[in-house]
Amino acid sequence: MTDARLPSAAESAYVDEVAEFFVEEGLPLIAGRVIGWLLICEPQEQTPAQLTEALGVSRSSISSAMRLLTPSGLVERTRRRGDRHEYFRIAPDGWSRMLMRRYAKTTAFREVTERGLDLLADAPAARRERLARVADLYRFLEAELPQLLERWQAQQGGSR
Repeated sequence: MTDARLPSAAESAYVDEVAEFFVEEGLPLIAGRVIGWLLICEPQEQTPAQLTEALGVSRSSISSAMRLLTPSGLVERTRRRGDRHEYFRIAPDGWSRMLMRRYAKTTAFREVTERGLDLLADAPAARRERLARVADLYRFLEAELPQLLERWQAQQGGSR
């Protein structure tokens, strides 16, 4: 296992800035700090013990954060041949995978909004307006996001 270095004061401040961004997105603070550190740490793969030391948090906090971060595809668990340690890193295509998973839910929520519009079919237009705006937005996203992601992948050389 390679020794990981601890964050400098400036790096810790940056990690906290990233964490605050993700707190506003609904993630717990520790999960945001893990993302922040994994974006800038050296080496790029960190064991839970290294994350615990670098972030000054408990091992259980790291475990909880990983249960939140790995299903999205942003953070991935890796192992090295001949090494019993488990490592975590930002997946090379983690950001796009996370967004693709998030946007895959667009169709499902558009369908929910349309069921609501069906439910309110006989209601006055003013009552339906809020829901109709959401349905319109999700129809738009459903139509546009696939092309946007395809353009991104093409720009990145077709990597995944």
